[in-house]
Amino acid sequence: MRTATYFFIFLNLSLALFEEPAVYPLPFLATSVLEVLCLLVFLGRLTHFAKVTLHNVFWKDTKNICIMVAILLSLTDLAIYGVLRLYDVRSIRWSRIVRPIFLINFAESRQIRRAFRSIRNTLPEITYVFLLFMFSLLMFSLMALKLFGERNLQTAEGLPYFRNYLEIVFDLYVLVTTANSPDVMMPAFDFSSWYALFFIAFVIVNTYIFMSLFLAVVYNNYKKHLKVMHGGACE
Repeated sequence: MRTATYFFIFLNLSLALFEEPAVYPLPFLATSVLEVLCLLVFLGRLTHFAKVTLHNVFWKDTKNICIMVAILLSLTDLAIYGVLRLYDVRSIRWSRIVRPIFLINFAESRQIRRAFRSIRNTLPEITYVFLLFMFSLLMFSLMALKLFGERNLQTAEGLPYFRNYLEIVFDLYVLVTTANSPDVMMPAFDFSSWYALFFIAFVIVNTYIFMSLFLAVVYNNYKKHLKVMHGGACE
């Protein structure tokens, strides 16, 4: 039964690869039948669990409530989406975001829930590092606006360069990953090679220092919470 539960959870999550928009779309009837089949299996598994569990214990377990709500939301969204398709009204399957609930909340997924709780408990403790990183990003974006915004620079595509603050924040955020390096700095570098120092300082502070610090804080806190949970489980 555990293998069957995992199989249908995997099948349910995989439907997102074949539902519109998708690279390999399947007919709506095929994906909807498969989804209904998965939901019926989940409902049957939940009903079986209710039969072998005390009534008060079953209804006090938040996991069971989450699964029932997820099934109800998925069926409702599927019905609404199907009706709208009949009238050629374009809509979005918003219930896809609840599908991971089945992976987390079934009784067989105890290890996944432990990892999920560790991540959840880690989030508040990394908030301060994240806020420092965002402050640094916003300050560097403001400096970039002052340095380059009034020089009428243009990108290779002929678009305005670093004249909108929100666009600057996004471009520098991408630069943290080095995905747009060195393209994002070339208009400024062509104007004056000294401007390369700004981007070098940005990469050193945010990519090498803050990202390393962020990773260290996430890893240490996650490891700490995981040890606590495993210790509690052993006890």
